[in-house]
Formats: sequence, structure tokens, C-alpha cells
Amino acid sequence: MELKIVTVVGARPQFIKAAMVSHAFERYNNEATSNGVRISEVLIHTGQHFHRNMSESFFQELDMASPRYNLGICNCRHGEMTGRMLEKIEALLYEETPDLVLVYGDTDSTLAGALSAAKRQIPVGHVEAGLRSFNRRMPEEINRVVADHVSTLLFCPTTQAIDNLNKEGIENNVHLVGDVMYDACLYYGAVAEEKSVILERLALKPKFYFLATIHRAENTDDPIRLRSILEGLKILSKRYRVVFPVHPRTRKILNNDASLRTLTGNLDLIEPVGYMDMAKLEKNALLIATDSGGIQKEAFFHNVPCVTLRDETEWTELVKRGSNIVVGADRKRFLDAVEAQLSNICFPVEQDHLYGNGHAGHAILDIILQYFGSQ
Repeated sequence: MELKIVTVVGARPQFIKAAMVSHAFERYNNEATSNGVRISEVLIHTGQHFHRNMSESFFQELDMASPRYNLGICNCRHGEMTGRMLEKIEALLYEETPDLVLVYGDTDSTLAGALSAAKRQIPVGHVEAGLRSFNRRMPEEINRVVADHVSTLLFCPTTQAIDNLNKEGIENNVHLVGDVMYDACLYYGAVAEEKSVILERLALKPKFYFLATIHRAENTDDPIRLRSILEGLKILSKRYRVVFPVHPRTRKILNNDASLRTLTGNLDLIEPVGYMDMAKLEKNALLIATDSGGIQKEAFFHNVPCVTLRDETEWTELVKRGSNIVVGADRKRFLDAVEAQLSNICFPVEQDHLYGNGHAGHAILDIILQYFGSQ
């Protein structure tokens, strides 16, 4: 018996998450099994992240099969992007006729994959289900809410995620599996430390630099917010080296605004880097300032203090324990939070187990097999 699964991804964090589940599928297929079920996975890359260092190279670094389909849909508004993805994914689902569609996280790719499958009456599995920032102005919040409400199997990283779903009336097939990003941190962390030469290339000394990332539209598309963040980074760069891998969206804004560009003169602006290089930069940073949801967690996994440049976060447990401080785009709050974080003692992740035991991919596999075994 073959169980066909279509996996829809489109952005850097999704590649990493999907890699851990794909590896679990591969190991399962390579082992002698008694139930005779074999998993066939078809990978669809929507093309949402189009920079090579944010897309193609990730599959190579993660030892993951290249996507069977690359839709090449990128660099357009949310409605257009989602609509084009829906059209193309739906056509592929008619062609592939999968038993299950897996989606990850909260991007337009997540929404399009989930809606396409639900409209075709194909079960949807949502990895990272139940997360909520409670800010419906964020496109990501809309994406994750809709994806959860059309999903058949909901794979939650935390107990808080389960509570969020229960409050919305979603109780069936909700599973606590842990966080596949933690799986990836354990799996790839040692490899990155050994193989990446990014510190040497940039002449960086461990724990003597800050790492900054800015990519969310709420920051990049608002000149006031972006200016305030860059002013804060400029002030910090007088005392610390600030390494800033520049997302294509952010690069475009800076290229078109000379007044903003002048604020980056003392920052180490670099092109987006591959997963291994980014993991090493994160692990060896003194502090991370970011508006990325995934990097907030990766900072925690690497025991690096984090300041989040957003008005809220879906990873509320990190804020409660003090590992992360959310500051929005206010320059003073940003600088105050940096000083507060630097005065704190680093926190041992192994004592918390907030995000599972590092085997979320295997847990997801087991649940999928149980679900289809009971049909």
C-alpha cells in the first residue's frame, strides 16, 4: 500500500520544518515494516522565497530532495500570490491525487495549500497548528487561523497552541508533537558548527556581535517603523558589530530610500545566507534582534537572548520566561530591552522542554500512520 503525501512549502522556515518530517518518512521507508505501508512524498515549492540563498541552497544543505514542482510565484501582493498559488496547487492536486496534504506555518503558501486541499476534500495536516498572535492585522495570523479551521490533523508544538485551538472549538485530531524546528536545531546544529566558515569569512569573534533580521511587511513597508529600528541598530553599532543579513524585501526598500540607507552605514550588511551559515551566526551571537517567528525560537534553542521587533509574538511562552522581549519598533524600548537582555544569565534549554524532545518529526509520522490505519 502506498500513502501519497503532498507537502507544500514556500519559505525558509518551512523548508527546515519539512526537512525533518521528510527525513522521518525516508527513515520509515528504509526500515522493515510489518504493515506494508510505504510513504510517497511529493514536494511542491510555491517559489514564495525566490533568493537562491533562501530557497534552492536550503534543499541542498538540508539533504532534502529537490521539489518535484516549483511554481515560481513570488514578489506580488498577498491576494495575487495566494490566488495564483491556489490555481496552480489545485491543478497539481488533481494530477497527483494525494491522500494527505501537509502545510507548515503561516505563510501565503500555507493558506493556499490548505485551501486547495480542503476544496478538493483532501485531508490537510497543519504542522505548527494553534499558534496565535491575536493580531488580525497580520496576514500571517489570518493564514494560520484559516489553515487550522480547514485542517484534519493539527500538529501542535506547545500546550498553549492546543489551548488556543480548544478556545476556537477545534478539539478533534489535535496532537501535541513538539516543535520540528527543535528537531532541526539538534540535528543540524553540530554540522553547522563544524562545516560553516561564516565567522571566519566575516572576521567575527563568537559572542562579540549582534545578529539582526528584518523582513516583515509591517516593518519594511512602514517608513516610520523601519527608520526607528535602523536608528536603534545604528546606535548599537557604535558599541558592537551588528551583522544584518538583508532580506530581498528589505534590500529593495533600502535601495529606494537614501535617507534610510544612510542609517546602515556602520552595519555589516550581507546577503541572505544558507541554513548552516545562519545557524552558526545565531549560535555564536551575543544577542539576536529579529521580527522573524522562527528565529525567535532558534535564539532560544541556542541559548541566545532575543529582542523581537514586533508588537506581539505567537511564541508567548518565551516572553513569559524572559528569553524574549517584544518591543515593537520603538527605538527606546528596543535599546532598553537590549541592555536588559545582556544583563541576564543565559538560560539552559534542556531544563525546559517547552518544544518537545527533539522527535516531533517522528511523532507526526506516527500520527499520520495511525490516522490512515484507522480509516
